[in-house]
Amino acid sequence: MSDLVTTARAATDAARPHLVALYRAVTGLLFACHGAASLFGVLGGAHGGGTVPIGSWPGWYAAVIQLVCGALVLLGIGTRTAALVASGSMAYAYFSVHQQNALFPLQNGGEPAVLFCWAFLLIAAVGPGSFAVGRRFAR
Repeated sequence: MSDLVTTARAATDAARPHLVALYRAVTGLLFACHGAASLFGVLGGAHGGGTVPIGSWPGWYAAVIQLVCGALVLLGIGTRTAALVASGSMAYAYFSVHQQNALFPLQNGGEPAVLFCWAFLLIAAVGPGSFAVGRRFAR
């Protein structure tokens, strides 16, 4: 049985950089889609089909952060910095918009903000994994 555990652990360790890259890419893509929806009205638009007014605080700035940081994380360019900015923006969104309505994310509609905040904090901590475009520039 220990040989099976050792083999499984070795396979998991070998796959880790690829799984991190997949996690990074999916999280970045979803975040960028939120920004694109808010800025350009695509994919259903912002909160009911529209766009956020240019320069409006904090909606327009949040959408720009979502689009830019999401795209950078998706591609693996400046991943740690972009993920940290994205995480901070979601923490701000949670505490300034959602938290005032109720204590728990389930009650105040802040679940996506909390999930994105922690997902991006993890990406900032572990790095981009494999297949990051930023690694091509570093060489």
